[in-house]
Amino acid sequence: MKLKRSIAPLAVLLSGALALGACTSDAEPDDNAGTAAPSTSAGATESGDAPAPTDDPCQQDVGITATADGQVSFSAGPGNWSGYNSTTFKTYSTYNSVITAHMFSSFVYFGVDGTVCENKEFGSFEVTNEDPLTVKYTISPDAVWSDGTPVTINDYLLDWAAQNPEFLVPGFASGENPDAKVVFDHVSNSLAGDVPEGPQGEVGSKEFTVVYKNPNPDYRLMIGSALPAHVAAKQSGIEPDALAKAILDRDADTVKKVAKFWNEGWAYKPGELPENMEEVVPSSGPYKLKADGWIADTSLTLEANPTYWGVPAGTKDLVFRFIDDAQMAQSLQNGDVQVINPQPTVDTVPQLEAIGPSVNVLQYSTLTWEHLDFNFRENNVFGNNETGAQLREAFAYCVPRQQIVDTLIKPINAETVLMNAREVFPFQEDYQSVVDAAYDGRFDVVDVAKSKELVDSSGVTTPIEVRIGYRAGNERRAQTVDAIAASCKDAGFNVTHANQATFFEEAYPAGDWELALFAWAGSGQIASGQNIYASNGGQNLSEYRNDTVDAAWKTLASSLDPAVHKEQVKVIETELWKDLFGIPLYAHPGVAAHDAKVANVRSTATQDQVSWNAPQWVLK
Repeated sequence: MKLKRSIAPLAVLLSGALALGACTSDAEPDDNAGTAAPSTSAGATESGDAPAPTDDPCQQDVGITATADGQVSFSAGPGNWSGYNSTTFKTYSTYNSVITAHMFSSFVYFGVDGTVCENKEFGSFEVTNEDPLTVKYTISPDAVWSDGTPVTINDYLLDWAAQNPEFLVPGFASGENPDAKVVFDHVSNSLAGDVPEGPQGEVGSKEFTVVYKNPNPDYRLMIGSALPAHVAAKQSGIEPDALAKAILDRDADTVKKVAKFWNEGWAYKPGELPENMEEVVPSSGPYKLKADGWIADTSLTLEANPTYWGVPAGTKDLVFRFIDDAQMAQSLQNGDVQVINPQPTVDTVPQLEAIGPSVNVLQYSTLTWEHLDFNFRENNVFGNNETGAQLREAFAYCVPRQQIVDTLIKPINAETVLMNAREVFPFQEDYQSVVDAAYDGRFDVVDVAKSKELVDSSGVTTPIEVRIGYRAGNERRAQTVDAIAASCKDAGFNVTHANQATFFEEAYPAGDWELALFAWAGSGQIASGQNIYASNGGQNLSEYRNDTVDAAWKTLASSLDPAVHKEQVKVIETELWKDLFGIPLYAHPGVAAHDAKVANVRSTATQDQVSWNAPQWVLK
């Protein structure tokens, strides 16, 4: 799965927004994100009757004036939709967000190369003061939820409250209350320090102002879309305006009453939508949930939102099908889907090209990267205070990174190299200088003898059981684990598959794994990695702790100076390699394909997947 980063990784789908970044969540966290800058080599090559190329990374006017009858089906991968609120730990993934994205409007969205594009149909924003950084937001007077309720400051107040546990649980952000537990299960919980006062304005207003405690390099991404506060309030027995006023007044007791519904009320069992769907799951985007449109394990259908005030959806029904990557090419050929975005294997492109001119194949670079993360919990073999560091190093020596790249990725993109950083990509300008400062290359080549020596000296009884967790249905990850198991066996590790359909919803947050294998799906954010690697980061489900990393992120995230960003990234990368937070593998090559009869399909390097502009898809 691909997780989105909230750093500015976790997706991104700017949904729920005051602090979205690395999904992710996916966490995948694929999965729940890449960071820093957009790809300089993004862009698709197509075969067949493809749209004319363009240099504009944002959405363009493609002439849609009315919604046409019919449907377009798309698959980003296996696994059910998990809920309307895609910003909880259990629901924050690219797989979930590609669906919910089209039910929400936002001030901004990511263009195909990570460019931050403004959505002026929804509203506008401007910096009114630089010290302190102050941004004024204006929501379109026409912007409404599909139940007719206006989108207002109220929605953004709840969004802020859900990401800011400090006023609900004093001492959480400062660490003064080590036993504090968050009230809202939000993947990002660091807003207390960024925007301590929250959105300022009149209850029910279409305008509000946000004042930052420190300069924020990702300020344009901090406010995006928001969940409907009026629904959460009503379902919790509170008047909507009363909830907004409670947040402005710091009435924690009232705000806490909404948390249970916010955490659980928008999450559903597969195939089961609420009877009062129109009331509790409204849309502010071009599509909304279709009644009886969810077939468990098979598909979920959205239909055009008739109350949407902007450019209408191009096609009436948008169907998301849950298909394993290995089955996508055949499903496209059979006509079961019209657009696919599989994780490419060595067979993917040849299979797609063999279908012939009825299909357009897109190949491109992405800001998504594959990695293995160690579990730092004290009760885990890799988190043990006495032997964990030694065993992490031993395991890193036996992982066949180059073999994985050579056999699984280079046949798709011959230019792919081992990725030796986390916050910059091999195709970006600063990559090599960061790697040179942070990493000496010791784990580039397998050294089983060195690995076994470290295992033996640790005194831990062998074979050491190592479960690598990942989401079921991903052929390439299964092959990756097989390669690691074969390489690490002689060093004393018994590597097994811990793949399950609900890995990121259940086992991953519970820490029931030794390593997690997934991808962070990134965009154009700068500071999203803080939410993954900082000690109190909402996406730090590895439970990693490093004071130097915390301080470096704090410096980076409070500066607008690119030179400061670069130097702090070097510090962060050095520490992550020293502690072996995880093992980076490679940046994903991108492959998508679509029926040639579907117009306006455009690939993207970002975590939003090829469906980022699905409302523009039309059948020729």
